[in-house]
Amino acid sequence: MSQPSALFSYAFRPFFILAGVYAIAIILAWIGFLFGGWPLPLGWSPLQWHSHEMIYGFVSAPIAGFLLTAMCNWTGAPPLRGAGLVALVALWLAGRAVFWFAGWLPGWLVAVVDLAFLPVVALYAGRVLLRYGNKRNLILVAVLAALTAGNLLMHLGFVNGGVGLLKLGQGLGLDVITLMIVVIAGRITPAFTANWLKMHGGRPERVTQSVRVTQWALASVLALTLVALLPLPLWTEGAVALLATIVNGVRLYQWSGWQTRREPLLWILHLAYGWIVVALALRGLGAFLPALSDSLWQHALAVGGIATLILGVMSRVAMGHTGRPLALRPFGRLMYAAIIAATVFRLLAANQWLDYRIGITLSALAWILAFALFVVLYAPILWQPRADGRPG
Repeated sequence: MSQPSALFSYAFRPFFILAGVYAIAIILAWIGFLFGGWPLPLGWSPLQWHSHEMIYGFVSAPIAGFLLTAMCNWTGAPPLRGAGLVALVALWLAGRAVFWFAGWLPGWLVAVVDLAFLPVVALYAGRVLLRYGNKRNLILVAVLAALTAGNLLMHLGFVNGGVGLLKLGQGLGLDVITLMIVVIAGRITPAFTANWLKMHGGRPERVTQSVRVTQWALASVLALTLVALLPLPLWTEGAVALLATIVNGVRLYQWSGWQTRREPLLWILHLAYGWIVVALALRGLGAFLPALSDSLWQHALAVGGIATLILGVMSRVAMGHTGRPLALRPFGRLMYAAIIAATVFRLLAANQWLDYRIGITLSALAWILAFALFVVLYAPILWQPRADGRPG
């Protein structure tokens, strides 16, 4: 199999590479704007442009890559490949291109092109899941629809000059991605942990999943998503966030993540979920303690939870789905250490425990290092055929 056909044989291959490259490009542009005076033809306010492209630009690529790949395991369906996958990749790239040139394009054109990607992924995923009778995972199609709604709110806010709509769309995006993590990480993390412990003489029986705790974990995050959309007192959102903190903290504890300390491909997944719990706690406390800014929980979630999980899942899938042993690549620990450092420095800057310029710069450099290492270490694997000679 030639390299081009290998690259477009499964969705995770091109979308994981693009996610790594785009993560670097966004932060380089953001730091250049903040501290280098780079003139960016954004069209949007720089802050909202940055938020949009992190949530609906960068994160949408690994979501598509993971979901369209995992569906094949869930259903036995053949993967989206070849021309169809090339077209989907082109659609994502078109959305990113119109945002980089938004200052020179009509707002309606930017919105139409950018908004197209997630609905197309949702329609394709829903069609496959229904055809193969896998209704259990249709919740993820609903999540993609909710993400599309959040993206639409940001575009409406920009067109109408509505700061409230922009913030609402940003918040909905973060909440929906959190809900997706609670669903997906709640499935793969304990299962991967138990399997690894069985193979390495651990105690897999300590990895437990209470049905009631799982239901409450999902329900609390869903409730938080809905409460944040309603004109309710801030303490209501804070109370629900603290409830979600407790339940998801208990859930994480039940997975016995400390038993995976010798396997970085596993402890990174537990750590990412831990950051989700921290973000929920900071959000809840922030409703009662004004000194804790929203930026604190938002970056604990975005950098600590979402980006860390993305790196953890991409580095695992890149090996397992290309016929290679499930082991972290050389310098992979440095990649994980860098994303941890990016989170810590960003939180220190967000709460003014470190000079803003220094904290943001250190966080950005660590972020860039993490994703640059991913691209260098895993792109050659992702564009090459499977190591075992099988298709895929």
